[in-house]
Amino acid sequence: MKIIGIAAGLHAGSFVNRLLGAAGGELPEDVGFEVWSGLGEMPPYEPGPVPAPVGELTRLILAADAVVVTAPEHSLLPDELIDTLDWLAASGVLAGRLVAVMSASARACGAMWAQAELYKRLQIAGAVVTGAELVILPGRRHFDEDGRLADPVLRAQVRDVIGQLCLAQPAQPVLDEVMEPALDLRGEPARGLREPVLSL
Repeated sequence: MKIIGIAAGLHAGSFVNRLLGAAGGELPEDVGFEVWSGLGEMPPYEPGPVPAPVGELTRLILAADAVVVTAPEHSLLPDELIDTLDWLAASGVLAGRLVAVMSASARACGAMWAQAELYKRLQIAGAVVTGAELVILPGRRHFDEDGRLADPVLRAQVRDVIGQLCLAQPAQPVLDEVMEPALDLRGEPARGLREPVLSL
C-alpha cells in the first residue's frame, strides 16, 4: 500500500506540516508514504492545459492507494488548497479513493469549520473520506528532535486515523478512464465527470 500526504500549510515548519510528516512515521513498515510539497505552486483552476504541479500530483495519486490531508486549525482553507481540490475534482482522480483528513486544535471544535469544508470538497470530488479532529493538549511536547510524535495522546489519535485508512480496502480505479482527464484537461469535462463546484 502507498499513501500520499498533503499538508494544508505553506510553511515547512507549520504544525500541520510537521503533523503530516510525523503521521507518516506511524505507518506500518510495509506502507509507502510520500509527501507532496507543491501546494504553493498550485495555480487557480481553469480549463485548458494541465500545469506541471497539477500533473505531478495527479500522477502521484494515481500511483497510490490513499491520501492523507492535514487541515489548518483556523476556519478557512488556504486558497492554494482550494485550487488543488478544484483541479482534482475536475480530473476525477479522487473518485472512490480513500482520503483521511486530520485537523488539530487546542480548543474544542477549533478546527471544525475548516474540516467540514474540506470534507465537503473532497466528497464533491468523489473521495471516500474519513478522519478526525485531533486534540492538542496545552503544555505538552508534541514532537521530538527527529520530528516524530512525542505526545502519547496525540500519537494515539493519529494512529487511530491512519489505522482505519490502512485497514480499509483501497479503491481500484480503471486507469484507462481516469488517466486521460487527469493528465490532459482540455477545457471540456471528461466523460462521466463533472466540473468542480467553485461557488462553495
